Amino acid sequence: MKRIGLTAALALAAAAAQAGGDKVAFPVNYDKGVLYATVDRHDIKQYRELWSTPAAVEAAKAGKPAPSGTVLTLVQYKAKVDDKGAPVKDAKGRFQKGDLVAYTVMEKRAGWGAEYPSDLRNGEWEYQVFGATRAVNDKANLKTCFQCHKPHAGQDYVISLASLGGKAAGGAVAAQAGPDRVAIASFLFGPEKLSVRNNQYVTWTNTDDSPHQVTIAGEAGTRTAVMLKGQSQTLKFTAPGTYDYICGLHPGMKGKVEVQ
Repeated sequence: MKRIGLTAALALAAAAAQAGGDKVAFPVNYDKGVLYATVDRHDIKQYRELWSTPAAVEAAKAGKPAPSGTVLTLVQYKAKVDDKGAPVKDAKGRFQKGDLVAYTVMEKRAGWGAEYPSDLRNGEWEYQVFGATRAVNDKANLKTCFQCHKPHAGQDYVISLASLGGKAAGGAVAAQAGPDRVAIASFLFGPEKLSVRNNQYVTWTNTDDSPHQVTIAGEAGTRTAVMLKGQSQTLKFTAPGTYDYICGLHPGMKGKVEVQ
């Protein structure tokens, strides 16, 4: 009896982790809303647009959570590339928009999310992924959306909240060079490999328009706060060894700190 109950509970939890996306319909009028940010994803050669319903922008400017009915739409395009595969840039140094790839949508409604376990729930937000034809991508793992946004509960699970509220830094940001400094630029850690002495601090500075976050591999709970453009975060390494790390928001970004 207990075994049957446990199996049923596990099945319910698994279903909850995959369900919910059906609540989110394609936002056919997303481009009648507010284009609040564009992002060049150097790591995967994509140009991205972030659109919002107007009420969410006003709420973010006022320092309030997104209201029920908010829809945030991430539109992904391939960047145009030259004959060598390098992204083609416009006069401002930004990627040029190529073929449409997909849409990722997060929507908030009062009462949503109650079926999720506390370690996964993103407040009242749900997610869905649509292909270029606007059909649901039934192969998308929506659980990863919840896992990626979960650490950002303090900003209503919206990673791009600063941009949504018009508070993101503008202009170029210069990162300071030094033996204990790492610059984040074009979705890369530079230097990718850093050697420091034991009990030394390492500082990362984000120069990208996109937010980033340093997460130490294998070190439960060891991660920096999210860094917006121009912001820095510091970690102290207190034991010799090799520490691999990634960007918690963009896992394809990788770096290494060797502590001697």
